[in-house]
Amino acid sequence: MARAGARPLPGPRWAGRPVADCLRGGSAVEFLAMSEALAFDSHQFVKHLTDSGFTEEQAEALATEQVALLTSNLATKAELALVQREIEALRQETKANIETLRQETKAELALVQREIEALRQETKANIETLRQETKAELALVQREIEALRQETKANIEALRQETKAAIEGLKSDLLKWLFGALIAQGGLIVALMKLFAL
Repeated sequence: MARAGARPLPGPRWAGRPVADCLRGGSAVEFLAMSEALAFDSHQFVKHLTDSGFTEEQAEALATEQVALLTSNLATKAELALVQREIEALRQETKANIETLRQETKAELALVQREIEALRQETKANIETLRQETKAELALVQREIEALRQETKANIEALRQETKAAIEGLKSDLLKWLFGALIAQGGLIVALMKLFAL
């Protein structure tokens, strides 16, 4: 007869069935952990114990404890497998996060490089524009200086011509005055000679 309060076996196949019922039916209890199957032949175990002089109750009690021990060990292995799977999942997640960060960093670096290149081109264009503007302004200043130089040269030439004309006019007036003075002096001499001759 089954012991009162016998522990039911784990797993959906044996749910709700006492160990003693499984033992009397000669069924094998299967435990799955870490992708490996472990079979425990409870009927053969009880038979071996009873043949060795154990009572049926003692054999069932030992079988129950054996089942509990195996269940505990397999649960520990299952937990270890679960931890290993979680570690692997975390490793994959970390790897994915690192790859995502690498791609984001690569994209941000490429963006910064494009911005630097755009700034370089803009600066180059601004320098070229300033150079052309400065060159144009310098050419304008040079033209203004040349125009001023030509104007100054023309003014100097005009002043020279005016001065030359004025000098020529003065010379002409001076010659006329000298010629007039000589004529007057000659007339005076002639008059004096006539006066003294009388």
